[in-house]
Amino acid sequence: MDTKRSVAGSWPGSTLSTRDWKGWSFCGSDGFQGCRRMGSAGLEGGYRATNHNRLARFAVGQNGPRTWMQLSQKKPQARQTAADLSSRQRCPQAKGLECVAPLVRSVEETPDPIPTTIKGTIPSWINGSFLRNGPGKFEFGKDRYTHWFDGMAMMHRFHLCDGDVTYSSRFLRSDSYVRNSEKNRIVVSEFGTLAMPDPCKNIFARFFSRFQIPKATDNASVNFVKYKGDYYVSTETNYMRRIDPQSLDTKEKVDWSRYIAVNSATAHPHYDREGATYNMGNSYGKSGFFYNIIRVPPPDAGVVKEDAADLSGAEVICSIRAAEPRKPCYYHSFVMSENYIVFVEQPIKLDLLKFMLYRIQGKSFHKVMTWEPQCDTIFHLVDRHTGQESEVKYRTPPMFTLHQINAYEDNGFLVMDMCCGDDGEVIGDFTLENIRRDSGEEMDKFYNSLCRNLPRRYVLPLKVHEQTPLDQNLVTLLNCKATAKKTKPQEIYLTHEELYDDELLQYGGLEFPQINYDQYNGRPYRYFYSCGFGHVFSDSLLKMDVHTKELKVWRYPGLYPSEPVFVASPKATEEDDGVVLSVIITPREEKSTFLLVLDAKTFTELGRAEVPVSIPYGTHGVFNEMG
Repeated sequence: MDTKRSVAGSWPGSTLSTRDWKGWSFCGSDGFQGCRRMGSAGLEGGYRATNHNRLARFAVGQNGPRTWMQLSQKKPQARQTAADLSSRQRCPQAKGLECVAPLVRSVEETPDPIPTTIKGTIPSWINGSFLRNGPGKFEFGKDRYTHWFDGMAMMHRFHLCDGDVTYSSRFLRSDSYVRNSEKNRIVVSEFGTLAMPDPCKNIFARFFSRFQIPKATDNASVNFVKYKGDYYVSTETNYMRRIDPQSLDTKEKVDWSRYIAVNSATAHPHYDREGATYNMGNSYGKSGFFYNIIRVPPPDAGVVKEDAADLSGAEVICSIRAAEPRKPCYYHSFVMSENYIVFVEQPIKLDLLKFMLYRIQGKSFHKVMTWEPQCDTIFHLVDRHTGQESEVKYRTPPMFTLHQINAYEDNGFLVMDMCCGDDGEVIGDFTLENIRRDSGEEMDKFYNSLCRNLPRRYVLPLKVHEQTPLDQNLVTLLNCKATAKKTKPQEIYLTHEELYDDELLQYGGLEFPQINYDQYNGRPYRYFYSCGFGHVFSDSLLKMDVHTKELKVWRYPGLYPSEPVFVASPKATEEDDGVVLSVIITPREEKSTFLLVLDAKTFTELGRAEVPVSIPYGTHGVFNEMG
C-alpha cells in the first residue's frame, strides 16, 4: 500500500480516471457498506480537508498501517503485508466529516408530479421512470424510530420523456403506516424498534403482550421488484405490496406463505431472459431450517392479465439445509449465472432462541444477530434448471457480503464477483443516533469504526470428482489470481482475487453495484457502477473496469449520490453505451435535490434535473422503461 499517495475528486461533470438484509426473514432490511469493527486495529492516517471549492483528499499517515497489537506489544512484530489487513484497515481513516443528519429526517410526500429545472441536456431517447425506494418518515407522535431501516417506506418517481423530467413521491400505505398513523404512535415493531404495549391497556394486558410475537411488518422500504410483469415494493419479510409504477398508488398486500412454503423472500430477485423470476426465502419447522430457492414463472403468453397480484406457479426448486439449524445465517441476496445459483452461507448468525425471547427481554430484532468469524463462509452451488444441489461444498475464510456484482461461467469455472468485507457486525450500527452524530470527532469515530466493502472475485471449479488432485490450485483461467484447492473429498477451499487497485481505497471502498443487467447478467462482462463510501453515506459514484481495474469517478463535496442505475441506449452496440442515473442529495441546503444523468462511457455529466424537494437517503431503485 502506497502511504504517500492521495487522490483528488472531480468537479461536477468531470471525470477522474485512475488505474488502477411469516415472520422475519433473518436477513434484515437493506444492508450497507459499513460494519462495526471487532477489534481496535486501524490505520494511522487522516482525512485532509481542503477548502470548500475543492474535493477532500485522503492520505495515509507516514508510518503506514499499524495494528493495535503492533502498537501495544514491546516485542518487535513481523511487518504486515496488505493481504494481512482487513478491508477497513486498508482504507484511510477520515477526519473532519460533516454531519448528515438532514439526510435522515422525515419529509412530506409530493403525490402530484411537479416539473424540474433542466441544466445541461437530458437525452431525449430516455423514456421511462426512475423509481426509488427508502425510508422517509422516522416518527409518529412522540414515538421515534431507533434504526435507519425502520423508517416508513417512501417511493419516488422521476419520469423522463423527450428530454423533460417530472418528480412525484408517495408514502407506501402499508398496514404498518396506516396503523401507526391512526394511533399517532409506533404500534408495529420494525427491525430496530420494538413497539411498546398500548398505554390504554391495563397493567396485566400490557405485561402479557410482551409474550406475543408480533406479526411481520409490511413496511416494504428496500426495493422495487417485478413478478409476472407487475411491480412490487419489497422488504425481507413474507409481505410485499403491489404498486402502480406510474401513480405510485399502493395496491394489495401479498403474503408469500399463501403461495409457497416460505416465510420470507429477499428484496433482490434475479430475472432470466425467458421472463422468470428467481428469489430466496427461509422456512423452518420440526425438520430444521432451510434456505429455499424460489422460481416464479413468466406471465402466461396470450392471456389477458387481470389487475391483481399473481404469483401462481411459484415453486421451491431447491431447499438448502442450514449448517446450524438453531443459528441460521443472515443473507441479503444471492448469485445467479446462466446455469447456476449460488447461496452464500456467511457467518452472520441469527440466534433463534434469542429471537423467541427478544420481546420478553424488550430487545429489537437487530440485537439477536451476531458475527461469528470462527466459521467459514460456504458457497452452495445449485443447478438453476434442475434444482440439484452440488455435493461439493466450496469454503472460504469468513467474509460478509450484501450485494453481488455479477457471475458467469467460463471454461468449466463459475466466476463470482461481489462486494465483500471482513467484519459482519454491520446491521445494528446504523441507528439514527449514530447517523445523526455531530460533525468532526463524533462522526469520524463512528465512520472509522466501520469496515469497508471491496470488490472480490471467487472462482468455483465446476468439474470436481474423485480423481481431482488434492492441494493443487485448480483455477486455470488466464490472468486470474483467485485459487481453488481440493482439501478433502467433496470440499474445495477458495481464496479470492482483489478486484481493484489501491486507488479505490481512497474512496472508502464501494457498495450498491449495478451492471448492464439486461444484456450482461450471468454473462462475461467488463464494467460495473457503484457508490464510493468516503462517509457513512455514499459520497461518490464509481465506474470500474474489471479487466484493467481502472476507475472513473464522479465526486463533489457535500453531495451524496444514490445507487447508480444503468440505462442502455436504444441502439447500443457496446456494454457501456448508455447513461447512468443517480439521485443527488445534500445536507447543506434544504430542497436542493437533483437527478444526475452521466454518460456511462465517459462518466461525465450530460445533465441534471433539479427539483425543489428534500429526499432522505434511500436504498434501491429501478428504471421502468414502460413508464
